[in-house]
Amino acid sequence: MGWTCQHDYKGMCKLVKKPCVPGMKGCTLKSSEYIFTTGSYEDDKKAAQDKQAQDIDFAALARSN
Repeated sequence: MGWTCQHDYKGMCKLVKKPCVPGMKGCTLKSSEYIFTTGSYEDDKKAAQDKQAQDIDFAALARSN
């Protein structure tokens, strides 16, 4: 699967005015549904577990008080 970014122009990001690195700070793809891999399955799995652990269940928190 491939993609193109509307802000990419010859490897430069017109939005943040820096070299294009998908997922960097300010990248419009970062807040989207895309997931960027580190290249290591174990590191990606650990990062996903850490993110899931950080999610707060506000409904459970409200019920406990």
